[in-house]
Amino acid sequence: MLGTLINVGTVLLGGGIGLLLGGGVPRRLRDTVMQGLALCVLIVGVRGALDTRDVLGMILCMVAGGMLGELIGIESRLERLGERAQKLLNRGADTRETKGVFVQGFMTASLLFCVGPMSIMGPLESGLSANHTIQIAKALMDGTASIFLSATLGPGVLLSALMILLYQGAITLCAALVSPLLTEPVITEMSAIGGAIIIGISLNMLEVAKIRVGNLLPAIFLPIAYAPVAGWLGTLL
Repeated sequence: MLGTLINVGTVLLGGGIGLLLGGGVPRRLRDTVMQGLALCVLIVGVRGALDTRDVLGMILCMVAGGMLGELIGIESRLERLGERAQKLLNRGADTRETKGVFVQGFMTASLLFCVGPMSIMGPLESGLSANHTIQIAKALMDGTASIFLSATLGPGVLLSALMILLYQGAITLCAALVSPLLTEPVITEMSAIGGAIIIGISLNMLEVAKIRVGNLLPAIFLPIAYAPVAGWLGTLL
């Protein structure tokens, strides 16, 4: 769990620095920085999504994952978690606008920090061989991003550290069980779907659309089931 704890620590540290800096930054400047970050996130997502080797499989996983996410209500559950945390941490600022910014910061940072190949491979390496190199590299990137995110979106970004702890911690603890399922084709498609979801995050940040990205999260894990079936059908055909 050392790599995950380092990742949590850098997000909290970066988020704290961002909060200190954000108070003195004019709103227009923060909006411009936010748009710049969103464009960078978009580029990261596009590069990841283009790695897919099975477009049909990506479509099927996204459709099935979206249906599953809607049934579970992942997005609304994350929003309620963010609202409850906002009430506990800042009872004095209970306006609708403040709630919206807090939840947006929590949702954006949580999805951004927990979606992508490094969020999977890092915890796996830590759990299987105690090699924390990937997670430390990810921690440095997340910590840097959290400075700018918290400066523009506020304290909700810090709550994303909890999601990192739960998500990456679970993968680390279950690494020995799940590693046989994560073959190279599976990881490639999981990363590609993660890239597509990151594109959705960037569009939300740019306010181009309101995509319920949280409800698409189950799609990331569906290649674990889809890839073996596709490989079996390929041998038959």
